[in-house]
Parts: sequence; C-alpha cells; structure tokens
Amino acid sequence: MQDDRAYGIAADELRQFIEQFEQLEAEKKDISERQKEVMAEAKARGYDTKVMKKIVALRKRHRDDIAEEEAILEMYKAALGMV
Repeated sequence: MQDDRAYGIAADELRQFIEQFEQLEAEKKDISERQKEVMAEAKARGYDTKVMKKIVALRKRHRDDIAEEEAILEMYKAALGMV
C-alpha cells in the first residue's frame, strides 16, 4: 500500500516536470518564431541580418575578449598580406 502511494507521488512529480519542460519548449518555439519575424522585418527594411546576428553575438561577450580576438585577427591578416 505504501509503495503504491509513493509511486503515485513520484508519478505526479514526474508528470509535473515533464509538463513544465513541454511548456518551456513551446515558449522557446514561440520566442524563436518572434526572433525570425524581427529579422525578417529588419531584412525587409534593408538591414543586413547576418551582420546584425554577429553584433548580437558580440554584445554577449566581454569587451576584452573581443579586443583580443580582433587584435589576433589583424595580426594574422597582416602576416598573410591581407591588410
């Protein structure tokens, strides 16, 4: 009897976790669709969405990391005669 009750509690808890996860997946899908719509509108207005996505990625990073990467990139380009 006690095992049945413990199983019922665990099953309810498991179901709650599953349902929460499914809800988050649905929200994530909605957000992804909204992001696509924003980029489509920006593209329709003439913005370069590839560059915009790079800027979004850069804004997530620390300034020092960006500066270091850009310095190395310039050094490599100079070494290859691309500057």
